[in-house]
Amino acid sequence: MNKKVTVRVPATSANCGPGFDTLGLACNLYNYFTYELIDQGLSLKIEGEGTEKLKAGKNNLAFLSFYKVWDTIVGSKTGLSITMSNNIPLSRGLGSSSTAIVAGLVAANHLSGNTLTKKEIVQLATEIEGHPDNVAPAILGGMTISYVDDGRANSLKFLPLKPFKLVAVVPDMPLATSLARKAIPKTVPHQDAVFNTSRAALLVGAMLTGEYQYLGSGLCDRLHQPYRAHLIPGMEDAFKAAITNGAYNAIISGAGSTLMAYVPVKVSCEEVGEAMCKALAEHDLNSVFHILDIDTEGAVVL
Repeated sequence: MNKKVTVRVPATSANCGPGFDTLGLACNLYNYFTYELIDQGLSLKIEGEGTEKLKAGKNNLAFLSFYKVWDTIVGSKTGLSITMSNNIPLSRGLGSSSTAIVAGLVAANHLSGNTLTKKEIVQLATEIEGHPDNVAPAILGGMTISYVDDGRANSLKFLPLKPFKLVAVVPDMPLATSLARKAIPKTVPHQDAVFNTSRAALLVGAMLTGEYQYLGSGLCDRLHQPYRAHLIPGMEDAFKAAITNGAYNAIISGAGSTLMAYVPVKVSCEEVGEAMCKALAEHDLNSVFHILDIDTEGAVVL
């Protein structure tokens, strides 16, 4: 039996504008996790994001998810040493917690004989995360449409027909998912639900047909972004700056605080990112930007 494995897991951007708790995509910013079975105890070494915040323990998602699989399939006691190399910012809407969940499940599955399918891993990840919109693209790659039937998570992966770029603007401000969810009302007007249904369908249709002229409208949302705008000072101005500089549109990535512009390949991503950062700076919010592509593979064992 192998006792050591390294897993690479991509960042993810959930919702993609109108697809609240449904749509997600994986992008080529990665966290790396090396798992090693040891005789006893728990050990954690971290490089990069979370160095001072994350601690070893079975409440740590990277450990919790590993043992969820290991204890079920193998059953024997084992200690665990994890080394993380984290490039994905914490609490910024880019799926950092999902990478830990997915890494643990994939590592345990690999070290115990690869008995689980990707669909089964999506289900286990959803049980831990609570919803599949981030974990599904982290596992499958590409863009995903996720839903839950009778407690079972299902995800359809697809790849956009033509390339485009992503500009992720990351403010120097974490935003807890719990806080972002509290901002959303329990009910919304029927016309807003219809608006989002049409836009989510339009977004997927545009991606599958390559008719990207529809992305400007297809990325619009009324279910969550208007209610979260006050949590990200300058959000609307940053969206306008993205569009003015050639982006199709921009959205809140996951629960935020990252804002993500969808950009044509012929447009300068640097200009889009700089303009969005400038708009946020005018509201006293510092930020940096990353130019990204869609990751097509999802989590992989290296």
